Amino acid sequence: MIYIGCHLSVTNGYEAMGRQMVDFGGNTFAWFTRNPRGGKAKDIEPEDVEKLQEILEKEKFGTLVAHASYTMNLCSAKLETRANALDMLKQDLQRMEQVPNQYYNFHPGSHTGQGVETGIQQIADGLNAALFEDMHTTVLLETMAGKGSEVGKTFEELREIIDRITLSDKLGVCLDTCHVWDGGYDIVNNLDGVLTQFDKIVGLDRLKAIHFNDSKNECGAAKDRHEKLVQGCIGMEAMKRVATHPVLQNLPFILETPNDDAGYIEEIAIVNSWMS
Repeated sequence: MIYIGCHLSVTNGYEAMGRQMVDFGGNTFAWFTRNPRGGKAKDIEPEDVEKLQEILEKEKFGTLVAHASYTMNLCSAKLETRANALDMLKQDLQRMEQVPNQYYNFHPGSHTGQGVETGIQQIADGLNAALFEDMHTTVLLETMAGKGSEVGKTFEELREIIDRITLSDKLGVCLDTCHVWDGGYDIVNNLDGVLTQFDKIVGLDRLKAIHFNDSKNECGAAKDRHEKLVQGCIGMEAMKRVATHPVLQNLPFILETPNDDAGYIEEIAIVNSWMS
């Protein structure tokens, strides 16, 4: 089995997100730790989280996948942007201790002209400054599509970041199906080959979550444009092969498709039908 869900709004609190996902028919979900475009994070109420934990246990949810703000760029050429990103990361990881034993996913960053090697080192420096020994969160590097100066478009780049982290046991990877496809990994015709390559370079033991998205683009387009499930260039058969692949079982699959609530409910039902 896999765990399936989508992004939810934290506006009404953590218990509300849990109840909403039960209504959606899912058993995991993602939320932004703060506004996706930056800003102050919403305060966390312990009682609210306790009620969420009751729902997670009762409904047998999988691990949840928090998502960092898109503005968090640890490898910007601008020192102020890097400093703000590190501050954001440190705050978020401290706050995640209030929702323990979940995942915290982030886009590694864009080197903005400095070069990939410099970007990788700055990302590693930021993580080394933010991770702490007794943290209860696993931080996930997201696979990227290669748009602009994004770092993390290849498995090798992710491996290089991981290798420079002192507390590397706190790190994993979130594989985004749209991103790897747009980045040139042919999961339609060679899913086994892509996963074997990932295993050799990064290690399947570090693959902790899937962002489950179709793509508006052909393989290798490097554009990062998500499409509704089974309606894009990846298509239904390939998406089904991903969801049912033996090495991906028991992972949280998070939908980030361009949908409203009704669309997510429909997509969750489609994925659940594949698993029955």
